[in-house]
Amino acid sequence: MLAIIEAAGWPIWPLILASVLALAIIIERFYSLRPPEIAPAGLLANVINELKSNGVSSDMLSKLADDSPLGQILAAGLKNVKSSREVMKEAIEETGRVVVHDLERFLTSLGTIATVAPLLGLLGTVVGMIEIFGSQTPSGSNPAILAHGISVALYNTAFGLIVAIPAMIFYRFFRARVDNLAVDMEQQAIKLVEIIHGERV
Repeated sequence: MLAIIEAAGWPIWPLILASVLALAIIIERFYSLRPPEIAPAGLLANVINELKSNGVSSDMLSKLADDSPLGQILAAGLKNVKSSREVMKEAIEETGRVVVHDLERFLTSLGTIATVAPLLGLLGTVVGMIEIFGSQTPSGSNPAILAHGISVALYNTAFGLIVAIPAMIFYRFFRARVDNLAVDMEQQAIKLVEIIHGERV
């Protein structure tokens, strides 16, 4: 591996840094975007039972908001339980936007790495081509410089694609997961509003 890095030259180092960052983001997002942690199953049913049994209390709202992102959204609605349907929905939507923004954390960085990695590989290709042309002299070409230039060009191109392809796949995967979680939380929040205002049993 060290021999490949040496053969690829200095342009490989930004790509190595990008690959480490991408891997760290992928691991962190896999851990943070676990559906049971974002929208626990049965949370809405528990909230409705608690609401019917004991009503809304500050202790209940505090525990609910600390429970999960879905809990934060439901707590925002319950804080306005005595308000109109429109006020309650507006509070839920405001909190929902904040929650979704938190769920999308680091995804822009991962998408940027997926976009920039091939360009960094292209930079290495250009550097390698410059070395190849630099090896040409009136008396002939220097085989060592020519071989090194080819190595720099090919290794950087390949490594740029190796970093970019998984980064783009996981970027799309996490975007889809966030969208699915957002839709699920929105549906549960709407159900809570409808139950409180007597539109659903």
